[in-house]
Amino acid sequence: DCERCQCHSDDKRTAILYTLLSQNLNHSRGSRSPAHQRCLCHQRRTVCLRTPHVTCQAASNVLVKTINFMKNLPSFHLLPREDQLLLLDSCWVPLFLLGLVQEMVTFEVMETPAPSMLKKILLDGQSKREEPERMQPTLAAVQRLQCCLNTFWSLDLSPKEYAYLKGAILFNPDVPGLRASLYIESLQREAQRALQEVLQPLHPKDQGRFARILLITSTLKSIPPTLITDLFFRPVIGNADIVELIAEMLYEITGGQLAP
Repeated sequence: DCERCQCHSDDKRTAILYTLLSQNLNHSRGSRSPAHQRCLCHQRRTVCLRTPHVTCQAASNVLVKTINFMKNLPSFHLLPREDQLLLLDSCWVPLFLLGLVQEMVTFEVMETPAPSMLKKILLDGQSKREEPERMQPTLAAVQRLQCCLNTFWSLDLSPKEYAYLKGAILFNPDVPGLRASLYIESLQREAQRALQEVLQPLHPKDQGRFARILLITSTLKSIPPTLITDLFFRPVIGNADIVELIAEMLYEITGGQLAP
């Protein structure tokens, strides 16, 4: 739900300027609804990291630990290489997010500086040969992400719970195209069974904890990879493919940081 649109705020000059400039965009880009053109709703505004150097460094550290987790699983390396890559492509985001939770990585965002947007409007039609600017994450998308992380923090998982939950996430037999899906399903059941066995002595009175953990884990899968890439890694890797970089690190690099 969008908050009150800036178009109806007290700062009429900004809204008027945007409307006038958008008229030029309307002629050059074809017909679009006036509401879409003029909407500057708070939730739809684009954001970026407030401290990108610090946050991207922390995110890179978490990604390296995530890759090392996969490297240290013999059962993962027994899978066909094609299945490994499919699981990697499907599961790296929830595994990375779980790593953010475990490492207690917090971050703040700020609204994307207005001059860049104004510059894009003013130069529209003059820079058609240039590569278009990359879309920034929206405030609403980042808030959904932070909500997922906060919900996980409320669970206060133990190290063993994290370890077995990561295994249950990684070995997902529902990923399309797997050759060894039955074996992967057995690995997931084994990880889930181990998680249940850990929960019994740690939380004997909380019978619903296992189901609650799995339910909250499913929310991590709803976070789009593009959001995670653009927010945490695009400032570091530029236009490189994040999955290709992760695969290279998994199979060829023994450790270290993401390089610019």
